[in-house]
Amino acid sequence: MAANRKRWFGLAMLSLGVALIIMDATIVNVAIPSIIRDLGIQLVDAEWITTIYSLVFAALLITVGRIGDQYGRKHLFHAGLAIFMLASLLAGRAPSGITLVGARSLQGVGAAMILPSTLSIVNATFRGRDRAIAFGVWGSVIGGMAAIGPLVGGWLTTDYSWRWAFYINIPIGIFVLIGSTLWIQDSRDETVQRGFDPGGIVTISLGLLGLIFGLIEGSRYGWWTPTKPFLIGSWSWPTESISPVVPALAIALVGLALFVAIEKRRTAAGKAVLFKLELFRLSSFSSGNVTAAILSLGELGLIFILPLFLQAVLGYTALRTGVLFAALAAGAFVGGPSAAALAHRFGPRRVVTTGMGIEALSIAALALLISPTVSGWSLAPVLFIYGIGVGLATAQLTSVILGEVPPGDSGQASGMQSTFRQVGSALGIALIGTLLAVNLGTLTEDELSSVTFLPEIARSGIADAVSASAGQLLPALRAGSFPAVGDMPPMEFETETLDPIIEAIENAFAQSASRAAFTASLFVLFGFLLSFRIPDLDFDAEDRALPESQSG
Repeated sequence: MAANRKRWFGLAMLSLGVALIIMDATIVNVAIPSIIRDLGIQLVDAEWITTIYSLVFAALLITVGRIGDQYGRKHLFHAGLAIFMLASLLAGRAPSGITLVGARSLQGVGAAMILPSTLSIVNATFRGRDRAIAFGVWGSVIGGMAAIGPLVGGWLTTDYSWRWAFYINIPIGIFVLIGSTLWIQDSRDETVQRGFDPGGIVTISLGLLGLIFGLIEGSRYGWWTPTKPFLIGSWSWPTESISPVVPALAIALVGLALFVAIEKRRTAAGKAVLFKLELFRLSSFSSGNVTAAILSLGELGLIFILPLFLQAVLGYTALRTGVLFAALAAGAFVGGPSAAALAHRFGPRRVVTTGMGIEALSIAALALLISPTVSGWSLAPVLFIYGIGVGLATAQLTSVILGEVPPGDSGQASGMQSTFRQVGSALGIALIGTLLAVNLGTLTEDELSSVTFLPEIARSGIADAVSASAGQLLPALRAGSFPAVGDMPPMEFETETLDPIIEAIENAFAQSASRAAFTASLFVLFGFLLSFRIPDLDFDAEDRALPESQSG
């Protein structure tokens, strides 16, 4: 009984560790305006503060997952926590933008060590029905903390300082470090062929780095020709004919192709590999990962556009936006733990399918509700129901993906499934964000056609400015300030003069956000249909290791 209690206390520590890195991915976004003012940095530096974390995090997931299989997942988890806390301290004390970018990249290293180690420890520790419950808790934390991050970030930035968005990680991290030392049992693959795969590490890291950068930054810097200067400190992209996104995606294509070739060659030669490609022969692993990527594409697309709409059109503060998103978090915390009992009764695949169906319908309902006059009270119940779907789908989808994976390969499998989710998230932000920007420009110009006192060049310029700023031009207009647009200098207007312009932009933004949300719901619906290809595994059996012929 004591050993059983110890496992659940250990799960609580693992969940807290995951909460740190998931929340940190969203908490900083709210603090960015304060960071810009306090450090006196440029917008391009602020963009790197948010981007570098995701880039480093995604690029290292598979590499560090395999390290955990060989040398111990608990050790990897503790090392990741230590690096993450050190990086948080450096970020909180950062005197400049460059220092903060460096600290954020170090945070990405720690996060990449924490996430797959938590998953692989859960996969190796729990069996049967307990395993479904454990993944339910883990999944609800993933879904809930992504929504709570803006709330915590808004509170800390408003009442204390943006630096506390980083400092808060340190006491929580110390508590997790102590608790995990007491309650988590280490695990590793004792039969793994030890060895170093430098070619695999280099190619997969460069491939993922190029892919995630290209997907995240394509809409900002241009998919083919540059739409704005690309700067890293004092260095700038040297050509005006080709966007930096093009070579990034080319590096991704070459790197990932070389990675597959290297792993196949090393496997044939009997050498140690970074990732066992034969795991993709497991239908639960291959189908589950593709479904997870499509699901993340739709989910992150929604989480990207809704805060922009709330703050630009409805005038919500960052804190008020976070409070509304707490409804989503509450739904996830309800759906995740309840998924275990439902999986025991109906099977995990049916729970995944149900959760994704709830998500698709909820996003479609949000798309119908979005308007310039909608209230948070109308959106909150739908966000809560959507959160239930997130909790159901995320928890059991992870369980299904790792269901047939031998415990000894948990680290690399966990790293791969997390990578699929990260790629899906980046693709969702790229596609949904681009769709939002294009519709904003087109619909704003259409709506402004009824504002007769504006000349054609002004309508076109305002539409471009609204599109480029993702609608964040609206707060300045409400304050009576008209920023420089095209060849027109900044001007001050009477509020009555700006009212029809503001109304036109609000209508265009609402229509654009609605269309983007409908697109996100279609992606989740596609994932819902793909989920029927996932085998319905029986997790009530205590022994779920693969037959020897499949375990590699």
